[in-house]
Amino acid sequence: MQIAVVGLGKIGLPLAVQYAASGQKVMGIDLNPEVVALVNAGTVPFPGEYQLPEKLAEAVSQGLITATTDYAEAIPQSDVIVVVVPLLVDADYVPDFTYLDSATRSLAEHLTPGTLISYETTLPIGTTRTRWRPMIEELSGLSEGSDFHLVFSPERVLTGRVFQDLRRYPKLIGGLSPAGAERAREFYETVLQFDERIDLPRPNGVWDLGAAEASEFAKLAETTYRDVNIGLANEFAKAADRFNVDIYAVIDACNSQPFSHIHRPGIAVGGHCIPVYPRLYLHNDPEATVVQAARLANETMPGYACDMVQAALEGSLDGRTIVVLGAAYRGEVKETAVSGVFPVVRDLTARGATAYVHDPLFSDEELLRLGLTPYPAGTPVDAAILQADHAMYNQWGPADLPGIKVLMDGRNVTDAADWPGVVRLVIGK
Repeated sequence: MQIAVVGLGKIGLPLAVQYAASGQKVMGIDLNPEVVALVNAGTVPFPGEYQLPEKLAEAVSQGLITATTDYAEAIPQSDVIVVVVPLLVDADYVPDFTYLDSATRSLAEHLTPGTLISYETTLPIGTTRTRWRPMIEELSGLSEGSDFHLVFSPERVLTGRVFQDLRRYPKLIGGLSPAGAERAREFYETVLQFDERIDLPRPNGVWDLGAAEASEFAKLAETTYRDVNIGLANEFAKAADRFNVDIYAVIDACNSQPFSHIHRPGIAVGGHCIPVYPRLYLHNDPEATVVQAARLANETMPGYACDMVQAALEGSLDGRTIVVLGAAYRGEVKETAVSGVFPVVRDLTARGATAYVHDPLFSDEELLRLGLTPYPAGTPVDAAILQADHAMYNQWGPADLPGIKVLMDGRNVTDAADWPGVVRLVIGK
């Protein structure tokens, strides 16, 4: 097969490498010439993805992967097109299809008969059928179901462990026709390998959900569930603070029987997925009050953490110096998508504090470009708020932050014994 992967980001590039490792010829398309040049040189354009550097270098050396900015070079010769272009939401949480529309128009203009097109970007329910099919048919002059096939197959991987997750989780597909679904099944069974999972109701592998809408729904449901679960855990944590009990002990006790799967509370829910996909679900189901309430509960947590710090510092943050530990949305990942650092810094600044940010994965220049003020090492601080659970922070203590009086551990990863003389705060504990 000749495969085109549209979008060589943190999901698209590992997918392209996976397909090449299965013996297929892959051409990646990305509008960033720097990304294209790096990929063609066998160099990963971003850090942190396990095994990607060596796998990419091997695929390039074998001539199995090339990259281009030109759709006309990649699309006409492709048997399969996999689209992994981001879908954003605007300030009002309305889906912004700008990038995906542009990519779809470009591939449609060069589409040739017999091609399978698979969208892996998470989408609102119905998008494949009602948006992509008519757009592609109009611009290509081809008919879906006879001249080409269109399916939705959501990516279900986590940055940093993409190759492991591709093996671990079933590959969901949903077509617009049985013939399209069969083409997708054949394709993914060729390019993916699956671990045995005795815990699943049927063998691990490619699972056809019967329709594109069901596959779209499944991705939104699994991520929205996590947001709702975390929202409930955060509500429990606030109540535990009022009752002066340890919510972690409560959650462990609840989860000791098989009907309870309560997640952990924390300072923020970040990333491309969990805080965003519930909004995509609400795009189709705006009356889903449980989803709305959970999203609101999670969005209040950065402010709640600041409230706790303010109370510990005798009721005011005005004139205080506070360092936020971690710009990333989660530990050991150099990514700030919907990171809790931004609302935390805004809240601290609004209360009159001087807010610095430290992150071992980002240079001072990178933090400045994000609108954040880098922490000058050795600067005295009144408090620190641990926002991302980078491993290095487990080794820190008062000597690393001179003058510190309060540590808000928003991820519950530090040890109180490492912070003598410092008030250590944990949400719900």
